Amino acid sequence: MPKFDGTGPMGQGPMTGRGLGNCGMRRFCRGGRFISPKNELAALEEEQKILEEELNAIREEINALKDEK
Repeated sequence: MPKFDGTGPMGQGPMTGRGLGNCGMRRFCRGGRFISPKNELAALEEEQKILEEELNAIREEINALKDEK
């Protein structure tokens, strides 16, 4: 939707596009690469793994800062 103003493509109003708005686009495109619904589970599992690693790194930083005090 241009300018996110609710007018749809070419100003023709809502529900006139391909359904690739906020929710629809997430399903098909992650990080600039095409994801089919079949592969979405694998993509989500990979994303979960990455986020867990980041969370562990944050926890380690927090513990290190607490130990400094």
